[in-house]
Amino acid sequence: SPAPPAPRVTTAAPFPIVGIGASAGGLAAFEAFFAGMPAATDPDMAFVLVQHLAPDHKSILTDLIQRYTRMQVAEVEDGMVVRPNCAYIIPPNHDMAFLNGRLQLLAPSAPRGQRLPIDFFFRSLAQDQREHAIGIILSGTGSDGTLGVRAIKGEGGMVMAQNPASTEYDGMPRSALATGLVDYELPPAEMPAQLIAYVTQAFGKLTRLPPPTPTAENALRKILVLLRAQSGHDFAQYKRSTVARRLERRLAIHQIDTLDHYVQYVQQTPSELEALFHDLLIGVTQFFRDPAAFQALEQRIIPQLFADKAAAAVIRVWSVGCATGEEAYSLAILLAERQEVLKQTFRVQVFATDIDSHAIATARLGLYPASIAADLTPERLARFFTVEADGSAYRIHKSIRDLVIFSEQDLIRDPPFSKLDLISCRNLLIYLNGELQKRLMPLFHYALNPGGYLFLGTSETVGEGTDRLFTLQDRPQRLYRREAAMVDAQRGTVGQLAPPLTAGGALVPS
Repeated sequence: SPAPPAPRVTTAAPFPIVGIGASAGGLAAFEAFFAGMPAATDPDMAFVLVQHLAPDHKSILTDLIQRYTRMQVAEVEDGMVVRPNCAYIIPPNHDMAFLNGRLQLLAPSAPRGQRLPIDFFFRSLAQDQREHAIGIILSGTGSDGTLGVRAIKGEGGMVMAQNPASTEYDGMPRSALATGLVDYELPPAEMPAQLIAYVTQAFGKLTRLPPPTPTAENALRKILVLLRAQSGHDFAQYKRSTVARRLERRLAIHQIDTLDHYVQYVQQTPSELEALFHDLLIGVTQFFRDPAAFQALEQRIIPQLFADKAAAAVIRVWSVGCATGEEAYSLAILLAERQEVLKQTFRVQVFATDIDSHAIATARLGLYPASIAADLTPERLARFFTVEADGSAYRIHKSIRDLVIFSEQDLIRDPPFSKLDLISCRNLLIYLNGELQKRLMPLFHYALNPGGYLFLGTSETVGEGTDRLFTLQDRPQRLYRREAAMVDAQRGTVGQLAPPLTAGGALVPS
């Protein structure tokens, strides 16, 4: 007789993973949260609890949470697979990361008092689970979780923070709320109902925006018109898929079922347009993001910027879409280090621009949560940053801040800089449609000096049809050099994109 058919292997649909971070005062907050979970139904998501614990302190969380939930509760063991309707608790004296559906335990890399396990976990969760990542910040001192909030939102996930009035210690929730990226601010007991309502809409069968119909397209155009009227910025050239994903999240957050109803909501609620604007702009950023790319830049390109330059020469760099400033300051650090190697001081100008005025304000401050220590070598952290008195943040040195000029600028509408040696435009093109990407390449070519360099994100290219403007220098790290040919032939394209360039490439902030 024939052999029986092999059993079919099916992959379960992904389910939301909820990371919950707490420090001082966290026990009461965890208790209130799980007491608010429904007693008779499963939430169909997993919960991972990260609490600051002394290394010798056995967690009592497992027993405490089990009293309040029908879910299975377990202290994490290395390599544990995460399943829905289970709660997982970080053991003492460990950092923890999420990788391919499993929880990985690591020995702490920082001494006690400087560890930031919530940021460490949230950032790995965002990278691994993207829009299925949810982050919740409860009671605690300091700023742990703040960079994790940005990472989760940057990947399209959702974030909650405890209402500071309901906390024992409000440092962590206040730090998270100050980002402007938190979707819900609630007491812990009210979080589960809101969380379940959000997940039901965001991941239920009826969640995705319908295929483009004339009615849906019309509603989308109205949203873009309202957004442009309030912010002054036109998102019509953003990829439709990017805009649709962000809109899906906004609809789920407010429990709105159609784009037409959302149009009515934003007309009555101007603050929602502001929130949508920030959701469309939020991206993942960090110091020296993609270390291999920055290493290639440091070794292959930065020395070329200084080669054969007279002492009076100016090195001009443009960081496009600089967000909260980490990339611009990373470039400035590389330029400062090169001058130290050469034992010469040049005039260096790093122009850093973004259309988000809130992000620019953060960048100008140069104050970052302590968890940036994960992205910087100890040497760079010691040389270019000063730790704040309470240890919760680092401030970048004035010597580096003085190299960077921040301006609010709309790349599509405002004139670019000119006479540049390097343009860094990383992880912005992926949000723009193909037509706009093509129009930007001649603009970048025009803005660069002969032989200048273009630094793109690792999943971006100069595109077909414009590749004659640039020669590839490093394929994996997306480093290009400006070609001399085709300038005049492309001038018309530049003129269509932006107003006439000023002779010195100066920019008037909008």
